Amino acid sequence: MLASLVIRTYNEARYLPEVLLAVSEQSVPADQREVILVDSGSKDRTLEIASHHGCRIVHIQQSDFSFGRSLNVGCEVARGRNLVFISGHCVPTSPDWLARLVAPIEAGEAGITYGRQEGGPETKFSEHMLFAKYFPEADLPPPSEFFCNNANAAVRRDLWERLRFDEALTGLEDMHFARRAVAEGGKVRYVPGSSVYHYHHESWRKVKIRYEREAIALQKIMPEVHVHASDAVRYFVAGVFGDWARALGQKRFLRYAGEILFFRFCQFYGTWRGNHIHRQLSRKSKEKYFYPR
Repeated sequence: MLASLVIRTYNEARYLPEVLLAVSEQSVPADQREVILVDSGSKDRTLEIASHHGCRIVHIQQSDFSFGRSLNVGCEVARGRNLVFISGHCVPTSPDWLARLVAPIEAGEAGITYGRQEGGPETKFSEHMLFAKYFPEADLPPPSEFFCNNANAAVRRDLWERLRFDEALTGLEDMHFARRAVAEGGKVRYVPGSSVYHYHHESWRKVKIRYEREAIALQKIMPEVHVHASDAVRYFVAGVFGDWARALGQKRFLRYAGEILFFRFCQFYGTWRGNHIHRQLSRKSKEKYFYPR
């Protein structure tokens, strides 16, 4: 089998039908792909939707959840020679999404690939700017040789079997995995032609927590990175004025000026806080990072 798609879910009913419909319309034949849904206690229609679309469903206790563990659980039951990861709120934009994503792995050009991400109609303005920066339309050099993102990515199965995802990280398990792969001579390839619409509908608190937990994880991946208060302020000011200039150029300044302020504050305040948390997460705090209410 060419590919096993592993989707982590927790109350993903809003966009999951679109995701699975787009998957069903892929050019890769149905007998060469499968969808494995790893659910950690959804209370909405997620499981009903997954069953309707013929997904293989694996359950994980919420108390046992981590981003890396849920992927490892899904990969363990996968049958494909390529393991494809896509979020339950990321919708492939074309029928060639899957074929293009795994092509460099099949050709032996890379062990890990990741595709483009685009915002949707309700995506926050600054998030659009981040997608454009880190997932450009052109095949430009990535921020680092081990940059990737499991919202839209693929890994050669034997590479995962050897390295597996770190189950203790609060996020960025993809970059941690890729860094270890690159250290032993592996390659990561960006595939801009394999694109998804990435829909985020987060409260400001959730945005802050997302960047906080990613900064906590980054301490293990890149311990040399330190974000001081002065850095956070500088990044915030640069981010706000940069987005304001783009919004002004698009004649949307009045509509998004306040939203940009809130987003960039949550991003860099969360990053600063996460960079300064030096402790093991208790169960209570772990649930805050994985399941923010």
